[in-house]
Amino acid sequence: MPDDRYLEPAVETMSRTALRELQERRILDLVPSAYENSPFYRELWDSHGVHPRDISSLDDFRERIPSFGKDALRDYRARTGDPFGGLLRVRPSELTSITSSSGTTGDPEFFAEIWDGAPPLVTAQLRDLWELGLRPGDRVLSPPGTFRNLMDYGYHALGAVVISTNTWFGRMRETLEAVRRYRPAYMQFMYPQLVELEHLENEYDLKEIFASLKGAACAGQPISPRMREKVQNEWGVELYEYSSAADTGTAWECREHNGFHLWEDTVFAECLDPSGDEPVEEGEIGELVATDLDNRAAPLIRFRSEDLVRMTSEKCGCGRTHGRMWVSGRSGDETVVDGRPVVLRDVWQAVEAEPETVGGFFQIVRPAREVDRLRVRVGYDPSLSGDTADLADRLRAGIAKRTGVEPDLELHTEEELMRTVRSVAKFPRVVKQ
Repeated sequence: MPDDRYLEPAVETMSRTALRELQERRILDLVPSAYENSPFYRELWDSHGVHPRDISSLDDFRERIPSFGKDALRDYRARTGDPFGGLLRVRPSELTSITSSSGTTGDPEFFAEIWDGAPPLVTAQLRDLWELGLRPGDRVLSPPGTFRNLMDYGYHALGAVVISTNTWFGRMRETLEAVRRYRPAYMQFMYPQLVELEHLENEYDLKEIFASLKGAACAGQPISPRMREKVQNEWGVELYEYSSAADTGTAWECREHNGFHLWEDTVFAECLDPSGDEPVEEGEIGELVATDLDNRAAPLIRFRSEDLVRMTSEKCGCGRTHGRMWVSGRSGDETVVDGRPVVLRDVWQAVEAEPETVGGFFQIVRPAREVDRLRVRVGYDPSLSGDTADLADRLRAGIAKRTGVEPDLELHTEEELMRTVRSVAKFPRVVKQ
């Protein structure tokens, strides 16, 4: 039964020993089923000389089962024409839904799911929604979309009342009127929507409008410290960020705002050397590698996410015992310019420092990780910019100061830059053209 802090207290605060025992049982059930029914795993494991009979413990699993990344799935799909990339271990007629990723880093990945009351991804998030304060009878402002499945099933399972309204990009005026009218306890944001709200804050009393919110979630890309402070202190909204758990689900902040919680009864998470399969020391940066423990249809098993994270198994201040992670970036995001490494954080700080580009819309444009010149595309607010030549000079100077590299700069309005984005949910920071 839920209590004031935990939706599922026995699971959320179970001992680390009990968690490991649960993970081992589920993995030992998963491995033979995947080998027998998922052709991708049978091919991959056979090529490494691995058979399910070799796996009798978590240690065996970590040492013997090979990891893989998106390129291996894409190659299998291209060779075989299998839309599920060889992962499916049930008949397609048994599936309840097929949804997709955002496609920010390439073509969208598709997720096959089997569920009864609510999809696995949605169900796992109920603990996080309970933590931010959502309770039966509360109203939720929900966009009518099915990206990674329809969230309404989860809200209903929690006893919340769903108010469906179009909160997509470019509709923040209408969204503010809906919040004022229906007084929801919870809603979801993405970074471009926060930038849009920032443009409206002189016309609306956002603190008064958002006073009904117990909390709001934000995903799709990291929130800058400046934006988080504004949302929290000036608009009065407690913002809970969440991130992908390597496409096996999501990982959310709790009220402590000290890392993203990984629900380890649903995912076996490892932090490995990005250039190999050795685990890094706890607290050191490595690549998140994840195994689905609750996906009956097409589980990911030792999937390399390309996300660079730090992880800990220490109990959180909220009392939960599941592991947490802090996301540092993606393994391919660092750009080497004439031998000098340039990280996104430094460019971001320079862009946000100027009033006309405070929204933080920028992209590094590169055909490869190593380039001769740093090419940066920046979006500006035309209502705040009277002299784009002066703005360009300030941006070049600011980026050069923080990175040590003189950039080739392109200026576009924020609206123009948003129109170039392929993803429905994320604004990519590194693009090829």
